[in-house]
Amino acid sequence: MWVVTVAGIILGAFFVFLNYIFVDQEKMKRLQKMAKEIQEEFKKARESGDEKKLRKVQQKQLELLKMQNEIMKDAFFKPMLISWPIIIIFWGWLRRWYFEVAIVKYPFNFFLFDIFHKMYHSALRPDELGYFGWYFLTSYVVGSVLRKILDMA
Repeated sequence: MWVVTVAGIILGAFFVFLNYIFVDQEKMKRLQKMAKEIQEEFKKARESGDEKKLRKVQQKQLELLKMQNEIMKDAFFKPMLISWPIIIIFWGWLRRWYFEVAIVKYPFNFFLFDIFHKMYHSALRPDELGYFGWYFLTSYVVGSVLRKILDMA
């Protein structure tokens, strides 16, 4: 259990820091703010029934979409080039040693565990969680906490 937990913490933190380094956080926050403003404008234009204003807002949405696509390309492509080989090696190693091994056992059937069991047709019982599910939950929690601490968009 500790191997998968520590790996989830380390890799979760590593991926957050990769995004922190490669993604312009200020630009991402500005885009999110713009998207919210445009959404409000669109809602008002639709409620008023003003076709001219509606087309103008739709044009702004297209421009915003182009800007978001540009930043998303940077946000996903660069970190993926670095992280993909690590993930392939790591998952191969984990699968070899922890396939169909219960990492966490709950005293009751937990509905989320079923999601992970169905992903790879696991033979684990409904109250057990394997390496994939435990790694996913661990890295998700660590990533969420670090994003909040680093004030990432």
